[in-house]
Parts: sequence; structure tokens; C-alpha cells
Amino acid sequence: MCGIVGYVGPQQSAEILIGGLERLEYRGYDSAGLAIHHEGVTRVARSVGKLVNLKKQLAAEPLPGALGIGHTRWATHGRPSEENAHPHTAGPVTVVHNGIVENHLELRRDLEARGHTFLSETDTEIFSHLVRERIDLGDDLEAAVRHTLGRVEGSYAIAVISDTEPDKIVAAKNASPLVVGIGEGEMFLASDIPALLSHTRDFIFLHEGEVAVLDADGVALSTTDGAPVERAPKHITWSPSQAEKGGYKHFMLKEIHEQPRAMTDTLRGRVSLETGDVHFEDVKLDAAAVKRISRIYICACGTAWHAGLVGKRVIEQSARIPVEVDLASEFRYREPLVDENTLFIAVSQSGETADTLAALKEARRLGARVLSVCNVIESSIARESDDIVYTHAGPEIGVASTKAFMTQMLALNLLAVWLGRRRGTLDEATARKRLDALVHLPGHVEALVARSAEVERIAARHVHARDMLFLGRGENFPIALEGALKLKEISYIHAEGYAAGEMKHGPIALIDEDMPVVVITPEGSHYDKTASNLQEVRARLGQVIAVATEGDDGIEAFADDIIRVPRVDQSLQPFVTTVPMQLLAYHVADLKGTDVDQPRNLAKSVTVE
Repeated sequence: MCGIVGYVGPQQSAEILIGGLERLEYRGYDSAGLAIHHEGVTRVARSVGKLVNLKKQLAAEPLPGALGIGHTRWATHGRPSEENAHPHTAGPVTVVHNGIVENHLELRRDLEARGHTFLSETDTEIFSHLVRERIDLGDDLEAAVRHTLGRVEGSYAIAVISDTEPDKIVAAKNASPLVVGIGEGEMFLASDIPALLSHTRDFIFLHEGEVAVLDADGVALSTTDGAPVERAPKHITWSPSQAEKGGYKHFMLKEIHEQPRAMTDTLRGRVSLETGDVHFEDVKLDAAAVKRISRIYICACGTAWHAGLVGKRVIEQSARIPVEVDLASEFRYREPLVDENTLFIAVSQSGETADTLAALKEARRLGARVLSVCNVIESSIARESDDIVYTHAGPEIGVASTKAFMTQMLALNLLAVWLGRRRGTLDEATARKRLDALVHLPGHVEALVARSAEVERIAARHVHARDMLFLGRGENFPIALEGALKLKEISYIHAEGYAAGEMKHGPIALIDEDMPVVVITPEGSHYDKTASNLQEVRARLGQVIAVATEGDDGIEAFADDIIRVPRVDQSLQPFVTTVPMQLLAYHVADLKGTDVDQPRNLAKSVTVE
């Protein structure tokens, strides 16, 4: 949720800030704004809706100045409106904020009692008034921000400027991401790396409870208590073009096409076909500790939860450890049975998902060892983990996750082999065969992506559907869930995923001639049962879209449309059945004319609970 960007240096800041916000718009896009200091005064421009509206406003009324902050919003407190858009100003102080101030009502009442007048419904405006109050009492900007941080409860990433000190930005982080970009005679600030890649490749990642003071000459880090922090910048190898559309109509389509490369990068340097083993550079668990694991929890949200369901099956098969898959938002509230022999696996693309981070902290408190599967180095979840498996998917901008999901499934498959080898439940020959199959998966996915036009023709026949049902068994049940989620996210068609055997226990009542039903039915141990479910759909005049194995001619008599996938080992079918789900959702949404990359009400990185 919400994107922050800041700049201080010799250049005019408006263009830099707008460029950064364009690359952060996946984090929120119901309003946007800039605040730029120039000749003793900070001027603010804000607009409702997407960033293009703010750009038009700035074209008509430019904001000059070399120091500024910007924001793109995903609404939490207060409806999308100009008065609720960031930045928020009180006296000389201007603030942008990502997160939620949990005690904002109490603080607001106190401030109003002292004569402060509020102009918005947001919790963010609290910051500007609290900081202003301290400056009026004689504090400098940094001290005023520190004092304010001691009063607020909740999550935040903030950037603050003041007319009283027009050469600096003070930023702070707690449970919401912030990175500092290092330039020559200039400094940058943002919620995420892609916002700044066209300006620098060197970044400092703020940790929890840290404050950064930026001026044109550099950055000073400290804790909220004022203790200095030394941290060397990290050099990022992503190219700016990785965060651009590269000629594709949408980021989502680009990211679907990037999946073979992302999978290859996730495998690179980790697989040894000679020994039948896997190497993880950031996993420190030894074989003795692995053998002591009595239970695994995989915890995630949304698409990452579906990846966890896939991971559960392969880990149990390879390592023979019981695995539970929890929605992170539910985990803390059910008194989970966690002890020192529990391995807790957090799965998150951004590494900042608030519910997953909170569940991780609870698992750690109860004694579990924590391993994270995430895509962003130095993210909050990665830093809170004992062990990390990075997915190396590169930046994912489209709100509907595609290549992150694929690489999460792949990382969990690699982890299954790694655990099985250390527990002695997976012999070398079997592991070598499985790893060889994993290595060949990117080629299969590449071939499927190249057949996008075939799926588009099928999508065109179902673009006017009001409801769709997705059915799958075994390994493909999570893919049915994922297919339904993708479709509803970006096309706004109501869709549900079900275990195919459960259809007769309720959903079958929905099926009629207007209901398209996607049946994931590749060849394997579930084929006959799933084919029977497919025929039950046909008997009720449902429109069947079958996802079937190449060479399965028998399916043609029972399906209106068929999407063919290559024959792979049954445990690896999710990798090839996922691609048709992604392409079907994409093409339906594109043909409907919805906003594929920025679907309504959603944001890429949900950093609130």
C-alpha cells in the first residue's frame, strides 16, 4: 500500500519525484501528490485518481524546487479525495506516510483540544501536527520527528520536510518499507527499488525503528532512540528496463513472459545434478537441526498462500514432515502449536506483507525457527528470518502476481529436495531425477507462454461471463484457486476455485448454460475422477474449458475449449497448468478493458493488517 519518494540535491525535483511515483503506482493509485520546497516556501500539489491527473496539474502549474517528497495512495483512513491525498501540511511541516497510526483518534482528540485544526480524515495528518508542535517548542526537525515517533502506535514509513530546515528530509520506518538511494551530491528516498533505478544502483535499506536524515551530501542513520547506525550500501543489479514494460501492453503480460527467465534465475547456482542436492546461500540450518523438525507451518497471503499449498504436498512427499498451510491473517489468533522443533516458512513477494510479518514474529516468540521465501533483499521479512530463500524473480510491478508465484512454487520445490536429502527420506537417484525435471521446467513454461494467442481466442468467447468456476484435484487444486483469484482480481468477474470432488457438494447448483467452468485435468492419478466431474458439468449444460495434457484426444468429446499443456511429472503439473490460468485471466481482462496492472481497490504490497 502507498508509495513514497523523496529527493534532495541540485536538480529540479518534480520530474524525479513523478518518475519515481510512476514506478510505485502499483502500491496504490487512488490519489497522488507532491510537496516541493522553493525559496523559503513549500508548495503542495495533489489530485484524485491516477498519477496522470497529477501530471496534468503540474503541467499547468509547475512546482520548481530541488527538495521534495511525493506520494501515491491506497486508501485506508478516509475516502479517496483531494483533502485526503498526501502530502499533509501543518504550519511549516509537510509529511507523507505509508502505514496505519493505530492510536490516531486519541492523538487527534488531544491535538484538537490544544487548538489544532484538521483538514482531512486521514491518520497521516497526525504526524504533521505533532511534528509542528515540537518545532514550535524549539526542537529541530530531526528531534521533532523522533519525539513524534515515540507517541504514535502502529506501522509507518514517513518522510518529513519543513520550511525551517529546507535542506533535509527526515525519514523513518516501522513495518513499512523504505530505501535510501545514494547519488553523487544528491540523495533519494523511496518505498521500493524500482522507483530509483534510473538514478542509482546503490541503496541503503532502513531497518525497523530507524531514522534517516538526508541532505545532498549524504545520509545519517540512527535508531529512534538516537543511537548511530552504520550500514554499507548494497549494489542492486536489476536494470531499469526490468521495471519497464519493454514493449508489452501491460506489466502483467511482460511478467508472464518473464517467467522462464525468472525460473532459471531461481535455479541458477543452487542445483547439483551430480550429487542430487540443492545449495541455498542464505540457509544455515544444519542436517541435525533439520532432522529435529517435527512440524512445518507455511504462512502467507493471497497468491503466496496458493504457492504454500503447492509446497505442502512436495515437502510432505520428499521430507516426510507434516506441513500445515495457514493464512497469515488467521495464524496468530488460533493459538498455533509451535515449539522449538517447528519450522515456520513465511512466503511473500515483497517481504513486507504485514499479516505475514506479524505471524512470523508470533512464531518466533513461540520458539520456531523462521525461514522466508521472498523476492526482495533486505525486506522486513527477510531480516526477521533465520534463513532466506530468495526467488530472484526481479521486480514485479503488476498487482496480480505471476512470476513471483511461479518462482515461489519453484523455491518450495527446491526446499523440499533440500529437506528430504538432509532427513534421509529422499535418495540421491530420486533427487537427481527430480532436480533434472525442475531444470527443464523453464523450457516448458516458455513454450506455453508462446501460445498466448490460442488462449486469447478462448478468452474472447467467455469475456461476457458473469461467473466462472475453476476445478482441480490434488496438485492442481491450488491452481484452481489461483486461476479464480487471478480472474476476479483483474477482470472483476466473480470466480471461485474448488476441489473438483467438492463440486457436487454445493457449487453444482450454480451450473447452467451461462456458466463457464475451467476444469484442470492433466493426465495422472486424478484423471479419471476429474474427467467424471467434467462430465457432470457437461450434463448440466455448463461451458467446459479443459486444461489437458498434449495427446489426450479423449478429452475432446467432453470440452468446448481445450488448452493443452506438456506432459510432466504429476508433482510438477502446477508449473504448466498455472500459465493457462494467468493467460486466460489476462486476456479476459484486456478484452473487457479493465485496468490490468492496477485493478480497483487493490495494491501490490499490503503493509497493513
